[in-house]
Formats: sequence, C-alpha cells, structure tokens
Amino acid sequence: MEEYKSEWTKSIPLKEQKTIIQRLLKFAKPFQTTFIVAILFALVLSVINVLLPRIIQTFMDNYLAKQAATTQIILYFAGLYLFGVILKSIIWFFQWFLYSMASLKTYQHIRVKLFEKLHTLGMRYFDQTPAGSIVSRVTNDTETLFEFWYVFLMVLTGIFAVVSSFIAMFQINTKIALWNLIFLPVLGVVIWYYQKFSSRIYRSMREKLSQLNTKLNESISGMQIIQQFRQEKRLESEFETINDDYLETRYSMIKTNSILLSPIISFLYAIAVAMSLSLFGFDALHSPIEVGLIYAFTTYVQGFFNPMSQMMDFLSVFTDGMVAGSRILKIMDNEEYTPQQNPDADAEIIEGKIEFRNVSFSYDGKNNVLNNISFIAQPGETVALVGHTGSGKSSIINVLMRFYEFYEGQILIDDTDIREFPIEELRRKMGLVLQDAFMFYGDIAGNIRMLNTEITDQQIKEAAKFVQADTFIQTLPNDYHAKVIERGASYSSGQRQLISFARTIVTNPKILVLDEATANIDTETEGLIQEGLANMRQGRTTIAIAHRLSTIRDANLILVLDKGHIVERGTHEVLLSHDGLYADMYRLQNSDV
Repeated sequence: MEEYKSEWTKSIPLKEQKTIIQRLLKFAKPFQTTFIVAILFALVLSVINVLLPRIIQTFMDNYLAKQAATTQIILYFAGLYLFGVILKSIIWFFQWFLYSMASLKTYQHIRVKLFEKLHTLGMRYFDQTPAGSIVSRVTNDTETLFEFWYVFLMVLTGIFAVVSSFIAMFQINTKIALWNLIFLPVLGVVIWYYQKFSSRIYRSMREKLSQLNTKLNESISGMQIIQQFRQEKRLESEFETINDDYLETRYSMIKTNSILLSPIISFLYAIAVAMSLSLFGFDALHSPIEVGLIYAFTTYVQGFFNPMSQMMDFLSVFTDGMVAGSRILKIMDNEEYTPQQNPDADAEIIEGKIEFRNVSFSYDGKNNVLNNISFIAQPGETVALVGHTGSGKSSIINVLMRFYEFYEGQILIDDTDIREFPIEELRRKMGLVLQDAFMFYGDIAGNIRMLNTEITDQQIKEAAKFVQADTFIQTLPNDYHAKVIERGASYSSGQRQLISFARTIVTNPKILVLDEATANIDTETEGLIQEGLANMRQGRTTIAIAHRLSTIRDANLILVLDKGHIVERGTHEVLLSHDGLYADMYRLQNSDV
C-alpha cells in the first residue's frame, strides 16, 4: 500500500506529460473541426485586440492633441471603436461556445470509452481495485478533463496575443519592446518550478479523493452492518481522518497557486509598465513623445502580460488534468481483460455436456486453487460441488463461466473446447444463479427481462410461474410492475432469489449453474424455491454448489473438494457408504446436537 501511495505522490515527468497529452488528444479527434474553427476565431480575436488601441491612438495623436477633432470625427472614431468592440464580443461568443461544445463532447466521449473499457476488464481487476477508486476515475477524473481542454485554448490564444502584442510594440518602439522580452525567461522558470512542484500535490490530492470515495461507498453499502454493530463513531472518525488528509492537500494546492500564479504575473506586469514608462520618459528628454503612442504601447504591454496571467491561472487546471488523465489512461492500459475466445469461434451449445480435463487454476499465477480437476456432466445430469470454504467450488464456476482464464487443462462443452464458443453463445445458453440475488432499480418485469427486448411480457409471466415466483408477485400492488428499490431491499432474500430464477430461466438455457442458490433462503419461500429449482433442473445440465447437502441427494454426481483437489466422488448413497469427508459433513448437518 505504501508503494502504491508513493507512486501517486511523485511529480509527473515532462516526457510522461507529453505522452499523456498526445493520447488524450486522440479522444478529441472526432470533434477536431469544431476545435479548429474555435481556434481560428481566437486568432481573429487577437488581431482585433491589436487594432482597437490603434484606433484610440490615432484619434488622440492626430486629432485631440492637434485640436482638430470635429463632431463628425468624434462620432466616426466612437462608432469605429464600438463596431470593433461588438465584433470582438460576437467572435468571443462563438469562440467560447464552439470550444465549450467540443470540450463537453470530448470529455463525455472519454467517460463513455472508460466505462466501455471497464466492461472488458476481467474479474481479477475488480477483486484488486476498490469500487470507490473506480467511481472516482469515471466521475471526478473525467469531469476534470472538461476544464482541461480549455488549457489548450488559453495557450493558443495566449500565444496569439503575446505575439501580436509584441509585434505591435515592436512597430511602436523596437528598443522598449525588446527590453520587455527579458521577462520571458523569468516566466519560464516560474512555470517550470510550478509544474514540478504542483503535479506532486495534485497527484496526492487525487489519490486522497479516491480514498474518500472508497470510504464513502463502503460506508453506504455496509450501513446495515455499521448500525447493527454500532460502528458509527469509528467510521465517522476514519472518514474525518481521510477528509482532513484531503483537506491538507487542498490547502497545499491553494498556497502554491496563491504564490506562483497571478501574483507573480501581476508583479512582473507592474515592473514592465514602470520600465516602459521610464524608458519613454528618458526618450522624451531628447524629443517629444506622442501621448497616444504611450497609451497604445502600455495597452500592448497589458495585452502581452494578461494572456500569461490567464495561462498561469490555467496551469493549475493543466496539472490537475495531467493527473486525472494519467489515472484514466492507467485504466485504459490495464490488460486484465476478460478471458478471450478464439477469434473465429462459432460453435453452438446443443446438448449441454460439460467436461473438465485436468484443469488447474490460480488467481495470482503462483498458488493454485484448483489442481487437476476432472469430471463429466452428461446432458441433463446434475453435478454437485461440496466442500469447506476455500476448497475451490466457486473457482470451478468462475472458470466455467469464463470470468477467469485458466491455463492448464481443458474445459469442453459438447466435446468442443470452451474457447471455440462465442461469448454471446455461452452467456445465452448458460444460466447463472448466485447466492446473493442482485436486483436493479426499476420494477420486477425489468429485473427479469434485463433489457432484452426480445423477451415478451408473456414469457416473463411464464418464467415466473415456472419457478414458482408468480405466487408472491401476484400478491403485490401492480404485480409485475411492482417497484424495486436499490438492491431489492424491500423484498425478502427468498423473493429476490425467485426473481433471479425467473431471470435465468426466461432465456431457456441449456446449462444451469447454481452458486449456493439456496444458502440464504428464508423459511417463508423455502418450499417455493426448492420446487422452482426442481423445475429449472429438468432437462438441463446443472452444476450446483451446495451448502445444504440435503438439497443435492438426487444429484447424478457429487464431487467433494478439499484444498483444490477432488478427494471424493460418487452419488449420495455411495459417498455415505465410503464414510469419508462427505459422510462427516452430512452427519454434522443432520445432527440433533
């Protein structure tokens, strides 16, 4: 953990920043036309900003100073300047509107791509990464990139403004214009130091925000347990500690920005104006200087430094965006993909025969949790997996469902390697029922249909009736359209399980995988669930993990696992007659003691 934390407290090297920018720019490619048009408007805007002071200078030096101004001339210059200001406002509007739209579309594009990437990652990634950290990257980090794109606009408009202002100054007075260039190296040093120092602060701040989101997510998800064991004070204290750490990094950021951004530019601008006026004053000792010329020059000095001030202000956004971008790209670069099928996979599941041949599997690549697992489940048969916690039961389900990749042995379906089936075929023909039935916000029909528009309302009702779920659904207000709140909290565990049965059976799978599907059922619905399970298993190959051994007495084959090995196999009666581990477990569950 310390190594992980230290990684996010280091500054980002310039080479890495360049790579991050290049990769983030690829996300903006679909909207490049809008960006380019906005930048062209910015170029026109810089030209107008140079011309406006010239209008006033001409009026002051050629007419006011010579007392040659007439009402017609005054109105002409006032109208000309007003026209320039209005034109500037219109161009400014289109520049910001177009650039904002392109920025919005780009960051939304990144968020969608990041969400799509998450769905390609294997279960191992989610086992190792806190949910709050993932949420922070999909929400906070992508949100940061919305403002990050403005950095490029500020840089480009700043360059346009600085170059055009310098050219204008150079035309007025070459010597004084060149003197103003001495401030550029000073600004370069300030920018370099700020980037080096602030990126470390922003990386630390982002990591603290992820930890804050993780703690918040954990507290909300586990609120029932927290209140049951009266852990409110402890959780509040932990949250306050993390929040204070995050606050400290924010303080550091504010102090850094307060010292190194606008105040530095304002100070340098004041020195530049004072220097320019002094040099004009020395020149005036030898020959007259036109007032309008000095006005125009000092205006250009302001135009020379103002964009730098804006660019410096956006350095904090740039640094924040660099950190957010690096965190997003870290997910994009993650290669913990879901197991891949063969590119030309086109096999179909017809019978539903399952065979494991000497399958070994490890989660970490070092320590096997399955060792030489071999068994056959003929079409329509039920194979039950039993064993103590950690024996490898769920791991068999994980590799069969292609949640994790295995590298030793072979898994066959209908005598064909499992990698030869398209993943869509596996998901369509293999139905999974988990111990904890997850319910989505919406209604019961939606939770059974799961957005599959091919499933009709009639099929939903038939599936619910088939698994005995209609018995309680029809008693609810609005029956199949009864509201389901988050995680289905308003329904009992048994009712949620029956709905998950209907969700699985409505697709008519050939293979049924039950991961301790009866572990958390309540007495009210136990009879319905057992009857629903019996209906579901008819004519389907079933792989079932079972804690209650009484529920698998009729299984065609029972595999007893211990530390990743199959230590016993046979039917219920055969295993009892062996008087081994299965017999001990069965006696323990049926003991009256």
